[in-house]
Amino acid sequence: MIKKKRILVAPLNWGLGHATRCIPIIRALLLEGFEPIIASDGEAYNLLKKEFPALEFIEMPSYKIKYAEKGKHFKLKMLWDSPKILKAIKKEKKRTKELVKELKLDGIISDNRLGVYSKKVPSVFITHQLNVLTGNTTWFSSEMHQKIIKKFNECWVPDVAGEPNLSGRLGHLKKESNTLKYIGPLSRLEKRALPIKYQLMVVISGPEPQRSLLVNRLLEEVTEFDGKVLFIKGKIEENQQVIEQGNCTIYNYMNSEQLENAFNESEVIISRSGYTTVLDLAKLGKKAFFIPTPGQYEQEYLAERLQESQFVPYCTQDDFSIEMLKRVNDYNGLVGFESDFNLRSLFGLF
Repeated sequence: MIKKKRILVAPLNWGLGHATRCIPIIRALLLEGFEPIIASDGEAYNLLKKEFPALEFIEMPSYKIKYAEKGKHFKLKMLWDSPKILKAIKKEKKRTKELVKELKLDGIISDNRLGVYSKKVPSVFITHQLNVLTGNTTWFSSEMHQKIIKKFNECWVPDVAGEPNLSGRLGHLKKESNTLKYIGPLSRLEKRALPIKYQLMVVISGPEPQRSLLVNRLLEEVTEFDGKVLFIKGKIEENQQVIEQGNCTIYNYMNSEQLENAFNESEVIISRSGYTTVLDLAKLGKKAFFIPTPGQYEQEYLAERLQESQFVPYCTQDDFSIEMLKRVNDYNGLVGFESDFNLRSLFGLF
């Protein structure tokens, strides 16, 4: 009997995006006869546990990321929290070293977990942030991030190499690298020809307190919307809850199958401009309206770039009103980014 190669898949728990975009990677590993072992913490851990209950799970040290209540304090809060983030990275380095030995790992796939790599087995880093935008310190944060990426054997970027692309300067360097592999828009969702049930779908995720602040704001706004609304709070809890409230059906969370149906059955999407959400919308060719997390440079950059390219309009969290959705009709939606990239071609590394 041939022993299955054991691959540690470790997404960062920062919103749900890192975990959800690992789902197609995990599915592909299973199809190719590998044994994925999932390592994460918090809501990312809980979400993947619901998706793959039969797999082995390892709890990793938490980065304990929490956003500032005001966007202008975002960078200061990140700097304030950096000692505990560095402490968590140090802990996960130690834990990874133990896991390589204990679990007899054959490879590692880390989605933005900076300390999850090993010199003893092939290690992959998944990111769309080759450049990390931090305002006037972008040059420094980008250089530091690229230095960490070089510790891995390969870096997989969920985007296309040429133009047009989704990530812009976030996911593209001026100098080419042999270790960089562009793997196309990575999404757990598939496009399906389903009848439209909802004129508007709201799907929110991300660290607190900004997630709850936006959820509460939008719950008020959608009462004025003329049409059926599906509202997903993006809060992973033990049990799924569904509430009917006027024109709105509210879920605390959905699993991948439910979410795939929901996206395909919805006409317009309101969401953060997090990169994983951008990938999902591009895979489905959907029209959307973005509300970037206040002070998060990456989401603000993506929202501005996609609006300038006539794909998706956006506005700030404080400025949003339901009337702004009329602007969606003047934009193309995220169409033309289909990819037939085969993930199994990547697994030769292991």
